[in-house]
Amino acid sequence: MAKRIAVLGTGANGASIGADLTLAGHEPVLIDQWPENVAAMRRNGVRIEMPNKTLVTPVTAYNLCDVCTFKEPFDIVLMVLKAYDARWAAHLIAPYLKKDGLLVGVQNGMTADTIAEVVGPERTMGCVLEISSAMFEPGVVTRDSPHDRSWFAVGSLAPSGKSREQEVADLLGFSGAVNVVDNIQATKWMKLVSNATTLVSTAILGLSIHEAAAIPEMRSLMVRSGQEALDTGAALGHPVLPIFGLKEADIRQTNRLVDTLLDVLLAGFTLPSTKTTVLQDWMKGRHSEVDDLNGLVAHLAESKGKRAPVNAAIAELARRIERGTLKPGAENLALLQSMS
Repeated sequence: MAKRIAVLGTGANGASIGADLTLAGHEPVLIDQWPENVAAMRRNGVRIEMPNKTLVTPVTAYNLCDVCTFKEPFDIVLMVLKAYDARWAAHLIAPYLKKDGLLVGVQNGMTADTIAEVVGPERTMGCVLEISSAMFEPGVVTRDSPHDRSWFAVGSLAPSGKSREQEVADLLGFSGAVNVVDNIQATKWMKLVSNATTLVSTAILGLSIHEAAAIPEMRSLMVRSGQEALDTGAALGHPVLPIFGLKEADIRQTNRLVDTLLDVLLAGFTLPSTKTTVLQDWMKGRHSEVDDLNGLVAHLAESKGKRAPVNAAIAELARRIERGTLKPGAENLALLQSMS
């Protein structure tokens, strides 16, 4: 019997994954909180615009309010929502997850424990993703990193989930390269190191990662932010692990690990014009994941008796932008320097 699969959250990344699964012969249910997006997907399918081709895929799409009408539970739910949505979304879908089903947090941030608190660790699968994409028009995705330049890692939280890891990896494999990892929490922290380096910091300047990293003073701050996150992870007991398809030797043979991660991201997963998810959120007038990224690093560093001044400054400026007292712009570099 075919497995029942849902993609909960079908913005740019979720819609891309849902379309990939559909093209692969699965019949995923796409669930989203943006009514216009659901209407567009029902009417026209998902349109994925990539650098070398465009795909239009008919999909089965539902609104959040339709979830209560579902009759059959799901074997696997891929949650592709913001980190701050993890808890309520897990509660929403939990009644529709099979007793032996899996809820996979395909998200930034350290959300695996949050999901496990809701559905249990035995039904939780952690996941790391690296896809560069955007959605500004309902049902239309601009995907800057096609399948050969997209990457995932998956890993279980409970021993009982080990036998299911490859099952989830096979599904995500239709969207990019996938690594099954032994320590998903540490792997997610390594992605947090990369995100702390790039996502919010560059958005504060209103620039792409490439544009911001080309400014020597800004790149220095970005790397400092990532190093603070790396040091905080060490204080929390997270080992340093390879991500983005790197090998153990790649990270052991350098004392410039944050620089290496940034260079790999720039060369392999983004375009010069790629806008980070945080900048996209601000362009849409939305709250960003800053409190789950740089804000989390600063908070956890303090809990360990350490300081993360660059992360704290980035988080503070981001909050000002979200309160409307500051606008993204290159002039914020001087402000960031003075605060960190």
